Amino acid sequence: MLRLFTVPFLVIEILDHHWIFAFVLLWLAGISDGLDGLLARMLKQRTTLGQFLDPIADKALLSTLFLVLTHVGVIPRYVTVLVFSRDLGILLISTLLYVTNILRDFKPTWLGKLNTCLQILTVLLVMTAEVVHPHIALREAITGLLRAVAVVAPLSAAQYAWITLRKVQAQSDLPAES
Repeated sequence: MLRLFTVPFLVIEILDHHWIFAFVLLWLAGISDGLDGLLARMLKQRTTLGQFLDPIADKALLSTLFLVLTHVGVIPRYVTVLVFSRDLGILLISTLLYVTNILRDFKPTWLGKLNTCLQILTVLLVMTAEVVHPHIALREAITGLLRAVAVVAPLSAAQYAWITLRKVQAQSDLPAES
């Protein structure tokens, strides 16, 4: 919930070019996510609400940051379009399959995990660059990460679609229950 709560404040701070405060809020959101996951594992407490809210909070935070960082001109539009297209496509397909009871098992793929990791690193480095006004090496790292996100986002969407299609086909091949 803390990650969802920080999103509007992050947006405001970035739009107002208060990079240091935005950077601190981003780290607080990340630390709260890590502590939440660690505590859940240590205490063996998993809730249905948490299983839904955690990825929603992650996507809300990352997607919003990509949008606002594109708006202020520090992330190219094409990267954000690819990120958003992937996430929107996955959201629409999984919602449709879930609501129609066709499929209810949506585990993240390895490319999906790589995609999320690349997006997090990209946002962290972009925000770092706005705070410290970096050397050329950091700018080059950001450029490389942006290109990697632009490649991995559609690839992970294709992998997700392929796996989902195979699951749906396998389910439809099962004999009907009497």
